[in-house]
Amino acid sequence: MDAVRPETLAVFTEWTGERYGGETALRHRDPDGDGGWATVTYSALHERVRRTGRALIGLGVGPGERVAVLAETRPAWTYTHFGIMAAGAVLVPVYPTAGEEELAWVLSDAEAVAVVCDDAAQADRVEALRAKLPALRAVVRMDALAEMEAAPEAELRERARRVTPESDASIIYTSGTTGLPKGCRLTHGNIGAVQDATRPLIHGGPGDSTYLYLPLAHVLAQLIQFTTLLAGGELCYFGGRIEDVLSELAEAKPTHLPSVPRLFEKVHSVMLSMAESREGGAERFREAVRLGVLAAEGRLPEADRPAYEEAEKNLYSLVRGAFGGRLNQAVTGAAPIAPATMDFLRACGITIYEGYGMTETAGLISLNHAEATRHGTVGQPIEGCEVRIAQDGEILVRGPMVFPGYHANPAATERVLDEQGWLHTGDLGALDADGYLSIVGRKKELIITSAGKNITPTEVEFAVQRSRYVSRAVLIGDRRPHPVALVTLDAEEIGAWARREGLEAFDPAAAAAHPAVRALVEEAVEAANATVSRPARIRAFHILPEEFTIEAGTLTPTLKLRRKAVAERYAAEIDALYA
Repeated sequence: MDAVRPETLAVFTEWTGERYGGETALRHRDPDGDGGWATVTYSALHERVRRTGRALIGLGVGPGERVAVLAETRPAWTYTHFGIMAAGAVLVPVYPTAGEEELAWVLSDAEAVAVVCDDAAQADRVEALRAKLPALRAVVRMDALAEMEAAPEAELRERARRVTPESDASIIYTSGTTGLPKGCRLTHGNIGAVQDATRPLIHGGPGDSTYLYLPLAHVLAQLIQFTTLLAGGELCYFGGRIEDVLSELAEAKPTHLPSVPRLFEKVHSVMLSMAESREGGAERFREAVRLGVLAAEGRLPEADRPAYEEAEKNLYSLVRGAFGGRLNQAVTGAAPIAPATMDFLRACGITIYEGYGMTETAGLISLNHAEATRHGTVGQPIEGCEVRIAQDGEILVRGPMVFPGYHANPAATERVLDEQGWLHTGDLGALDADGYLSIVGRKKELIITSAGKNITPTEVEFAVQRSRYVSRAVLIGDRRPHPVALVTLDAEEIGAWARREGLEAFDPAAAAAHPAVRALVEEAVEAANATVSRPARIRAFHILPEEFTIEAGTLTPTLKLRRKAVAERYAAEIDALYA
């Protein structure tokens, strides 16, 4: 074990197979069993990856050619991922939720020669686009790769050995909030640099288990996959239904959980709603959180210990059990997590570590971790990553994890990478005296009112979204006299509220027009206005009767807001607010 990681991902499973052999690498729902879990060892993982790589070469995939994967997160995704690398080819992940225009664009721009699909339905989608894809030679289902004619083992080994850290490993298309996605080229060296920096921070190894429900088309899920397997841990895949994640966590009993904030906030909301259904429950809940935070900080007064132990029996242990009872490292990013949720989980013995990264940096720039955490920040820059703040507040990043550029788009590359190698992230941020990074907002999303006032919309939006009844808030105001907002409701929370209020026949779809619901949102807006400067305060708001969705074009596949699409779709509602 002379090296802490393989030189490239092309020999990743060979390296892990030699070290961890019979240890469990993957765990997943057994499709042929009684709903239980099946396991795959590190040795078996490497064998399946070899078989996939040989099949791809047998299909005619050449070194450096692009192979797209259009599938949901499951073990076959991992076999295909590493099989592509072992064959010396380049991975192009595609979100299974991508629309036809985006799918056609990604496959054509990347010049994918083969597409590996989840099932027949996805394969049919690709086949229907063949006229637009002159480079495409093969469309194949994931599960069929194992039965295909395979190239000799020696050819696969030779392909893998020729891959270098400078070789492209993947081209990941960023689901931009405007325009068509751009393909981020990530080298084996870029990804390796992030592995070198994160392995000392995210402790784990044989016996540890990471529950994965995030889409493997996203760079964060791929980063988690690499980190878990590199350390010899177990990667536990969700069963395929997002609505089952919470129930599966109790069964899977993970030690590590990467997630978007929504999952943690949902657990918080459910427990709070349960408490509110009992007389005096809300007050007891708030007191339990207060005591738990004091205990987590080592400041619990001895006189409060009996109450703390009662809360441990009635609340804290139940919450830990909901996550399986073994969770010790939970990581989140993509959006800020509500401070109240952070405090609640910390009180229950679960610390959430916030981080920050981009596809252009192989997934990570900074991270809070067990040895260095500051709440309200996204942590300190990882080892080897330089971060500085430009005069206009933009976050600039430099280091071996920064990508070499966008595929076939030198103009876009030139806009974000300067001559000194600094990546201009487009995010606004601040570094404190100890080097902890805070995210303020997006540079291109700055609102300039007709009075010339500059407003960062995300600051106001996140303040409104701290309300459990609000799922999204969108600030409007560019070239307008003052800010207004569009608000969407959290259907589950509004439904639970309605039941508590005795409105059993309450239709969540009609909630937007209900005076009592408007009062709840008005309270959230007033609380947010109290935290921001006067020019940024929301003067009026409109509650939408529907959520923003990928299908409607108002969210990207990674659930980022498409502001232009929102403004266009709800132009009449916005004009009415100013009228």
